[in-house]
Amino acid sequence: MLVSACGPAGDGVGAQPVDVPALDARARDVCAGLVDSLPATVDGAERRETDPSDAPAAAWGDPAIVLTCGVPAPAGFDDFSTCQEIDGVGWYIPDEQVTGRPEPVTMTTIDREVNVQVTLPETHWPPAAAMVDLAPAVGDLRQTDPCV
Repeated sequence: MLVSACGPAGDGVGAQPVDVPALDARARDVCAGLVDSLPATVDGAERRETDPSDAPAAAWGDPAIVLTCGVPAPAGFDDFSTCQEIDGVGWYIPDEQVTGRPEPVTMTTIDREVNVQVTLPETHWPPAAAMVDLAPAVGDLRQTDPCV
């Protein structure tokens, strides 16, 4: 079940509305630890508030880069899908988004104990800089299967 909400924040931009995945207690704990360890900036964008504020999510910039922890496996991902590994973290990007030109991208970890999804607006293309900035925090999550 996903829910979203919106509301004002004190940074002049407003809180970024985020979807909240249904999580069990273990996933909530893992995601809370991840959110607390995320960097203040991603690809040069400053972190901003999310709504709801206690969501397993984070946002940076406007238009926002949005990270959501505890999402289901991405649609289209299977045993034959490829991933991009940056600094030890494997990310799945749907083939139709790997075009070589600026466009929005949705990338999802496929090798951690909880899935982490990051949506990037085309202003943050290519996604490599965001992958590098997020790798230390996401890489601390327990790895389940290596990226192949």
